[in-house]
Amino acid sequence: MESPALSEFDLHLFAEGRHWHIYNVLGAHPLRVSGKEGVRFAVWAPNARSVSVIGDFNGWKSAQHVMRANESSGVWSLFIPGVRPGAIYKFAISTAHGEIIKTDPYGQAFEHRPSNAAVVTERGRYPWGDGDWLDKRSRFDWQHRPICIYEVHPGSWQHHGSGRWLTYRELADQLVPYVLETGFTHIELLPITEHPLDESWGYQTTGYYAPTSRYGSPDDLRYLIDQCHQNNIGVILDWVPGHFPDDDYALARFDGTALYEHEDPRRGRHQDWGTLIYNYGRHEVRNFLIGSALFWLDAYHLDGLRVDAVASMLYLNYSRDDGEWLPNDYGGHENLEAIEFLKDLNRVCQSRFPGILMMAEESTSWPRVTRPPEIGGLGFNLKWNMGWMHDTLRYFQQDPVYRQYHHEKLTFGLLYAFSENFLLPLSHDEVVHGKSSLIQKMPGDEWQQRASLRLLFSYMYTYPGAKLLFMGGEFGQRREWSEKRELDWHLLEHDAHRGIQTLVRDLNGLYRREPALHGRNFTGAGFEWIDCHDSPQSVISYVRKGGQQQEVLVVIVNFTPIPRQHYRIGVPIGGAWQEIFNSDSTYYGGSNLGNPLPLIADDQPWMARPSSLEVTLPPLALIILRSAP
Repeated sequence: MESPALSEFDLHLFAEGRHWHIYNVLGAHPLRVSGKEGVRFAVWAPNARSVSVIGDFNGWKSAQHVMRANESSGVWSLFIPGVRPGAIYKFAISTAHGEIIKTDPYGQAFEHRPSNAAVVTERGRYPWGDGDWLDKRSRFDWQHRPICIYEVHPGSWQHHGSGRWLTYRELADQLVPYVLETGFTHIELLPITEHPLDESWGYQTTGYYAPTSRYGSPDDLRYLIDQCHQNNIGVILDWVPGHFPDDDYALARFDGTALYEHEDPRRGRHQDWGTLIYNYGRHEVRNFLIGSALFWLDAYHLDGLRVDAVASMLYLNYSRDDGEWLPNDYGGHENLEAIEFLKDLNRVCQSRFPGILMMAEESTSWPRVTRPPEIGGLGFNLKWNMGWMHDTLRYFQQDPVYRQYHHEKLTFGLLYAFSENFLLPLSHDEVVHGKSSLIQKMPGDEWQQRASLRLLFSYMYTYPGAKLLFMGGEFGQRREWSEKRELDWHLLEHDAHRGIQTLVRDLNGLYRREPALHGRNFTGAGFEWIDCHDSPQSVISYVRKGGQQQEVLVVIVNFTPIPRQHYRIGVPIGGAWQEIFNSDSTYYGGSNLGNPLPLIADDQPWMARPSSLEVTLPPLALIILRSAP
């Protein structure tokens, strides 16, 4: 049967790379035509000689349903009556070198791996209950609100000993209460876009418009996100526009030519990952990627995207030696097409979905990542602070006796801390591939390791920036993370690990309650050193400030296992001060050394302050003081 015509306007916008609802046009969509129910299939394959729809409804025979070409756009389409949601299909594409079988780039569901056919789906039937959340999100003042993210790999968070993955609905019933209890504001899901290889954790995506079937149906995922929103938890998706796998059934040489990727491997292939690089200069490819981002924000109500491997997109010579890359038109190493793509991505997503968060994993010093495109920025809201993460972990991995010689790793980051809107990540990347778990990175005996981990978390939560912690870290997971097994929940049978979990819960609560810790996260007005020079004792101290005069906290950190009595510290004002947090508390598994009674500041000037007081600094610990009323 002849296909109902695709709108010329749709095809024109797609050819220009500006069709923001392209996911409603290309792919497979149930329709009623001339009173008959069926499905319209549409696919972009401009260099194909012919294209057919094959599936379980025609015995996978390519001669039965030949598509019709729109030569000006390269889009092929066909309406097939009688096909219903749930049907599985692919495209048989005739090229100059023979027939190839491809799955649908715009497929919105796929078979369970290792099968890879697309599945016809029907949208618009899920009964969302998150209207209040979406309304509040549209006014989300993220620059002055707490953002603490729990990063989750859905397949290995918890199995309950069954050896199988939890479904999206089971995650909703178990993960949501856990995140509520521990106090995180957001969940970030490692890529759940469909992918063939478990070991890639989703970072080698083949289905840019489909949630992986590993954990259930598209509506099952909607249920998980809906439950998060109804419990005031945001959901971020890890999204990968930087590269794609070269599986022969997917995007690689889709119509027999380098359609989505560059032909020249110096532009089109990642040497590190063995994957292909998108041709960001091609309008239809940019539309495919921006359409994917908008699809997730629209169809699944997601609250933002974390864009993976941005550095690999920005630099033509990323991880390449001389002679292995091609310069841009001006002879430079900047990927000008990718830069414009990222600017467009952020402009479009943020204008259409106010209040979402667009986050960049960008590991270099590329300027203005989080500044508006109008002033030369890339337009992201947040950038992962990889420099802080690397310096901090290197410092903590030093034996405390040697930390005095690495003091600059604590102080250098404040020289650039407000050049971008930074997020502090302790992510999955730091606990895999032989890097060991966070707690195992810490030197010393088990007590010192636990104290150092508590100190690391406390330091992160009092340092300027949004926060992200990968699952398992919050209770001191000792084994390195593996996607093949669940987290070691049995560790919570031990007081020491419950103490770490309690500490993270209390830090999340403190961070969310205290404007001094979040109200000015991205401006130097929210931070002030008291003393950053005490390297011999490995002690630093600083003030965190909110927008109001009374929103002031003093933070003092002892990075050695040596308790320090009568340590004099300058404070902003005189009078009484009270310890409101101590990572060495017995509640967290510490030695309970600290300052239980109010401390009275005297008029002795110290550290360029008019008043000062003496405090007890517990070992490998951080304390927070507040002026007492």
